[in-house]
Amino acid sequence: MKVTLSALDTSESSFTPLVVIEFAQDVKEETKEWLKNRIIAPKKDGVRRLLTSGIVIQVFPLHDNEALKKLEDTWYTRFALKYQPVDSIRGYFGETIALYFGFLEYFTFALIPMAVIGLPYYLFVWEDYDKYVIFASFNLIWSTLILEVWKRGCANMTYRWGTLLMKRKFEEPRPGFHGVLGINSITGKEEPLYPSYKRQLRIYLVSLPFVCLCLYFSLYVMMIYFDLEVWALGLHENSGSEWTSVLLYVPSIIYAIVIEIMNRLYRYAAEFLTSWENHRLESAYQNHLILKVLVFNFLNCFASLFYIAFVLKDMKLLRQSLATLLITSQILNQIVESLLPYWLQRKHGVRVKRKVQALKVDIDATLYEQVILEKEMGTYLGTFDDYLELFLQFGYVSLFSCVYPLAAAFAVLNNFTEVNSDALKMCRVFKRPFSEPSASIGVWQLAFETMSVISVVTNCALIGMSPQVNAIFPESKADLILIVVAVEHALLALKFILAFAIPDKPRHIQMKLARLEFESLEALKQQQMKLVTENLKEEPKESGKEKAT
Repeated sequence: MKVTLSALDTSESSFTPLVVIEFAQDVKEETKEWLKNRIIAPKKDGVRRLLTSGIVIQVFPLHDNEALKKLEDTWYTRFALKYQPVDSIRGYFGETIALYFGFLEYFTFALIPMAVIGLPYYLFVWEDYDKYVIFASFNLIWSTLILEVWKRGCANMTYRWGTLLMKRKFEEPRPGFHGVLGINSITGKEEPLYPSYKRQLRIYLVSLPFVCLCLYFSLYVMMIYFDLEVWALGLHENSGSEWTSVLLYVPSIIYAIVIEIMNRLYRYAAEFLTSWENHRLESAYQNHLILKVLVFNFLNCFASLFYIAFVLKDMKLLRQSLATLLITSQILNQIVESLLPYWLQRKHGVRVKRKVQALKVDIDATLYEQVILEKEMGTYLGTFDDYLELFLQFGYVSLFSCVYPLAAAFAVLNNFTEVNSDALKMCRVFKRPFSEPSASIGVWQLAFETMSVISVVTNCALIGMSPQVNAIFPESKADLILIVVAVEHALLALKFILAFAIPDKPRHIQMKLARLEFESLEALKQQQMKLVTENLKEEPKESGKEKAT
């Protein structure tokens, strides 16, 4: 007996599906037939409503095994220091994911100058905190230039892909959006309508107080961490043994783990709250979610470092805390985001193969096995977490790396493995996502630029606190503060001047876009002239007909 694709409820054994739609168990045949007709029809607006109502559980495209194997061979299976095949990634996963990997690669290479300077700096003068002024000054220039150069590289890529001038299309309502059915005044379609004032009430009366409560709890946990630091330091001073010297790092390690746990728990709460706010558009949902998560993650990850630097003014403790937070968070992210999901997926793959082999028939079930295997894969929820990890890493390096110059070196090592682990995750752990066109990294560009502004203020304050600068103003601290503030304002002005002076698009891209616009106008003129000529030719014929009449 030979069983073909009937196990997949398909009528033709030669049919190879590109997209899988999983229905709920109790769905009627009439509903399936209705959806099939909707998909075939010119306007495909039925899937969103079925997802919202729970009739359709999930929709995902199958991996193309042959194309995926070629991509893997040039991407991550052979470990080597080389550029990523960004164009191939774009061809398989789309522009949004390709831009993330392009930014990850660019950011990793941009960290190398900081790492090269930081390594000898750490080896020779790391205990002499008087010397961090030079490194902080270099940090100011670096954090500004890399973001401006990235804009130009991003413009090059998106122009090559044809998405640089992509206009924002009209967005359909999110699958989770709900409300009273009515007629949309813009589109004329029947869809759920939800009053804006109700959404604002939910944001300001529920979401905002909840975020403030979480921020307070984060600060409370931070103070517990400092109590543990005091306890460990007192124990070490009393005994002075090697065991207690190791114990000095334990509070920082515990706090780093707690920070990661709190970040993930808060992320789930933020997603629930943002969904409950009932935003109509996916872009509005993402913007509110990113704002909630960024505010909490920034305070949760950096509040202790600001407290140590500017309240306790303990540079040795700042270096220890920064190193522990950075290294611990990188190790945990590699385990939780890539290694653990890959291990679980491998176990699931073994179970599926055993299940297929247990069928007492001669089964041609390669496609069947692939669908069952990918159906249980995790769903890739977008580049949010990936960009967030790079954002926090950029903060650790740009804000306080002057007191721990090895921060950039550890970030480079992490990112070289991150490229391969993220590639493995995309190809073997998650379902293949639908490709989405993009012209840039979106709101994350603004987030990184905001962090670079904060880094200017932070590094200026650290320079003002240095013994070298304080020795110049031994008596008048007010003059020192005024000079530091003036320098900080001048550097911020220089930063914005550089951002304005460095074009976002390279010269050759600007020329090509101008040429394209010129050719479009010329084509429009020729079309108009053609219409005028045709109208002039038709006029004598019409006048002749009038005379005959």
